[in-house]
Amino acid sequence: MHGRFPSHQPAGVHHISHRGGGLFDRCGRWASRDRIPDLGVVVGLPAIAYLIEPSLKTVASDTWIPLGKLENFEIGKPSLVTFTRSKVNGWEKSTLSYGAFILRKSQDEVTVFSNVCTHLSCRVNWDTDKQAYICPCHDGRFDSTGKVIFGPPPRPLDAYATKVEDGTLSIHLLES
Repeated sequence: MHGRFPSHQPAGVHHISHRGGGLFDRCGRWASRDRIPDLGVVVGLPAIAYLIEPSLKTVASDTWIPLGKLENFEIGKPSLVTFTRSKVNGWEKSTLSYGAFILRKSQDEVTVFSNVCTHLSCRVNWDTDKQAYICPCHDGRFDSTGKVIFGPPPRPLDAYATKVEDGTLSIHLLES
């Protein structure tokens, strides 16, 4: 018999079409239940990739943050400035707070330190009486140039790269 169905199949059994990777028989019905897991793979893998892909992206930020006019910062007195940055990490959007101490040493010379202790990342504060940056967590202390003078901090305060353009002081911020 050279008709629509092979001779070894009874007349009530339909031949499964594999052309084009279809999962239907010639009558438009599902071919068989054992082929249904293939559909899960075909639909599931791209869906999983769509959901996971944003979390695998790591975006590094490399930008200059303006802190204000240099003339507004008093010579010899550390001044705290704060700023926030928004960051998108996959599906999550967060706002990060930053702080920096500006130490203007002369008319043209300025250093900017992070206000984050190098021990356990607590925020340091300038104590005018002690002439030091004090960490409230473990009593770490740094002198006005950011060097460790007491306590557990393993290294000096981190200093930012700076530039002054048109009288405005900016710091170079690297985020990962």
